[in-house]
Amino acid sequence: MDISQITQTIISTINSLFGNLISSIDNNIYTVLDDIVFINNDILKNQNFETIFGINPSSGILLICNAFLFGFLLYYCVSLLLSHITLSPTYHPLQFVIKLIVIGIFMNCSFYLCEQLIFIFSTSSDAIRALGEDIFGNQISFSSLVDRLNTIIYIEQSNINIFSIDGIIKSMISAGFFTLIFSYSIRYILIKLFILLTPFSILCLSIPQTSNFFKSWIRTLISLLFIQVFVSIVLILIFSLSFDSNNLFSKFIFVGAILVLIKSNSYMKEFIGGLSTDIQYGLQTLQAFMKH
Repeated sequence: MDISQITQTIISTINSLFGNLISSIDNNIYTVLDDIVFINNDILKNQNFETIFGINPSSGILLICNAFLFGFLLYYCVSLLLSHITLSPTYHPLQFVIKLIVIGIFMNCSFYLCEQLIFIFSTSSDAIRALGEDIFGNQISFSSLVDRLNTIIYIEQSNINIFSIDGIIKSMISAGFFTLIFSYSIRYILIKLFILLTPFSILCLSIPQTSNFFKSWIRTLISLLFIQVFVSIVLILIFSLSFDSNNLFSKFIFVGAILVLIKSNSYMKEFIGGLSTDIQYGLQTLQAFMKH
């Protein structure tokens, strides 16, 4: 066997391996992305999750927060006594008690409040995608997006050429979406984590010294939830563009639109704030959040 035949065998093997990988991604990853990105109240419908959160004020995290509520009341009583000695300003007793009662009510209703917050963003993203479906006649989802992609860059598994322009573009997009599913998996877990922190965050409004934690919490949770609204808008934009499979410019424009989807979390972080779900920045942003 001469060198040219060996080279051709190696190239064919590489193309076959990449063809199998890309085909597997196309057949599996996009439907998973739809479920992870476009979340709704089903994210809360888990018996173990509800048990951890607390099904009533005397169970789970709610029990701990209600205990802290009385701790804050004790803290205020001590501060009120010391204020007569140090002559430092403090809340009027009636004002603080009323504030604590209101915070206690909202804290014990925090699971319902989270349901409504998620419902708002879920309904908004569904409405945007439904509008796009009415306009373009296509389902606005990642599953439909791969069908659109394959009409622009059509590559059969058996004859993919990773060393061609179409092969490189297709491989880059598939690798990007494979990274994207990890990013949105992190977002999915972070949303559940910040929902569990809801009672603590509301409780932090009791005294000025801890109120900044609530501001960081609400900004981060809204940023994480708003991503699916942003992604819905970007998907509509992609479906509104005219692409030609024979035009290289169209293919690169399509790649640019996909990259916007991949970087959507970074854009939301810059625009609203909160945590990044990019793997390389995740730990750094989590440490920054804890400092606020």
